[in-house]
Amino acid sequence: MGGIGSGGFELKFVSDVLQAYGGATRRWRLFLTVYVSLRLLALALIAPLLGVLINLAVSFSSQSALTDQDIALFVLSPIGFLLSLVVLSIVLVAEVTGFAVMAASLRYEQSNRWLTARVSLLAVVKKLYVLAIFIALLLLRILLLAAPFIAVAGLVAWGLLTDYDINYYLTYHPPAFKLAAALIGVIGLALALVLLQRLLAWALALHLVLFEDQSPRSSFAASAARMRGHHFKLQIELVIWLLTRTLLAAALATLAGGIIAWMPLGEGASLIQVLLLSLVVLLLWVIGDAALSAIALGALALILDRHFGGKQPSLPGYLQVPSGLRPGLLGFSGVAVVLVGLSFWLGQSLLDAVKAEDHVEIIAHRGAAGSKPENTSAAIEEALVQGADWVEIDVQETSDGRIVVMHDADLMKLARVNMQIHASTLSQLQQVDIGSWFDPVYGDQRIPLLSEVLQQVKGRAKLLIEFKHYGFDVDLEGRTVQLVEAADMADQIAFMSLKYTSVQKAKSLRPDWQAGILAATKLGDLAGLDGDFAAVRAETASPGLIGSVHAAGKDLYVWTVNDPLQMSKMISMGVDGLITDEPALAREVLRVRAQLNTAERMVLWLIEELGLDLNPKEYRDVSP
Repeated sequence: MGGIGSGGFELKFVSDVLQAYGGATRRWRLFLTVYVSLRLLALALIAPLLGVLINLAVSFSSQSALTDQDIALFVLSPIGFLLSLVVLSIVLVAEVTGFAVMAASLRYEQSNRWLTARVSLLAVVKKLYVLAIFIALLLLRILLLAAPFIAVAGLVAWGLLTDYDINYYLTYHPPAFKLAAALIGVIGLALALVLLQRLLAWALALHLVLFEDQSPRSSFAASAARMRGHHFKLQIELVIWLLTRTLLAAALATLAGGIIAWMPLGEGASLIQVLLLSLVVLLLWVIGDAALSAIALGALALILDRHFGGKQPSLPGYLQVPSGLRPGLLGFSGVAVVLVGLSFWLGQSLLDAVKAEDHVEIIAHRGAAGSKPENTSAAIEEALVQGADWVEIDVQETSDGRIVVMHDADLMKLARVNMQIHASTLSQLQQVDIGSWFDPVYGDQRIPLLSEVLQQVKGRAKLLIEFKHYGFDVDLEGRTVQLVEAADMADQIAFMSLKYTSVQKAKSLRPDWQAGILAATKLGDLAGLDGDFAAVRAETASPGLIGSVHAAGKDLYVWTVNDPLQMSKMISMGVDGLITDEPALAREVLRVRAQLNTAERMVLWLIEELGLDLNPKEYRDVSP
């Protein structure tokens, strides 16, 4: 019997919360108008502030232009943090004010919703001064409660995460980072529990200020006294309310993400088309989320109104609305729309004033391998035509000591011929057609010599030479250095390899020449390795990794990036080079990005994170 009673008790909580959501849904026109109007007014203040924030990010840096990621990370600086607090405070004020109007609409419900809206809005406006004091006291109390927890968390971070650059901890997650994360997590949980208990005690404070003329200062203690003995019931209801709100928001976000990921885009869709279509979906998502937020806030108002209790009070004289008065909520909303329009214009102007130039090298992977057969003179020529800054090739030694351009250890993939590079002479290798697999029109393509490729690219682009080691090389690095010097191209080449000892050997032979490490799987501490740059799989690139490599004075390249959205994302993150089979596409992405501001590029980043892929093309091999 006890179990059944307990189950019925729990179902009563669920039923009460669902009834609150139902009541809010029936009042959706009123609640949504209030919510959207106040959010628009908040945005009217926030939009210019964001523009100021981004301009400050540039002015306080030592650079004339920043990456999108640099701008985003400026929020963590002291000035950025303070501005972020201001933005959050504006949002909180809008939220509390919206809740106050909704609560007033439940207490002073009239014959029609627009009359209710005018009366409830007037009720809040009449007490705007005391409401402002209440909000300030609420913020102050929350900050005072949080301060010791934040201080302890800061001490933990200072004690465990300051021996090295923060990017090292964010990228490699050493034991000190894991310990700090665990301790800060426990501190955060403790803070959440303390805040929950205090907020439960203060649940009726706003009602006391609005409807019983309690002073803001004494309302918190009065609310705690009235809530004594009711904490558990309200706590359960709030958990159910929050869970319902979270599930509905997650469903809405999943729907929007699914629509973006499966947008029926035609082949060759441009970034601008994607941006416009995605903005439509995101706008619908924002509208849906606003409706959900308004209904959820209204449901919370209904829950707390029930706990506040009492009969509906008679309308005070100062809330009597003359019959001829028609400002109402629609006029209020109109003012909000005009203000937000002006503020967005100002914010956009501030954003456009920020220099957001992209500084990234386009590196053609094995030539333009998406358009011509890889590592052939045709692919290399196409890369030059498509405007690549660098042409990346692979080199190996033949049995007669010649340096040829070839990725694989044998010719099985390219020609179905079981001929090992290291065991064959140049004349034997050059009898094999390595182009027909791509298209019969390239049947004349043969394995090129490095010396030929050096002459082909000289003065037209730089050459990124990857040393391929399959255990049979004799003096690959030394012979390559000799060929580069013979071509007088020391300032137009760079070396890289998956084999770290190969990079070290190249640097020992020519310390002033550029050389870097390729990291295909295990990253390790890339920033601490010898070399001038590192190249990683695009999927492993992260803000922390990029920051740590840059902090060590090195560049970071990513491979193999063939989707325009992923290219845009990598550029926004601040990588220094895109290794791609599609250099012309990368050049087009740069052209389009030059027309976009930071916010628009961030939207493209978000779209990529949601899973949209604009390049359905299949590539035979995207390994380095």
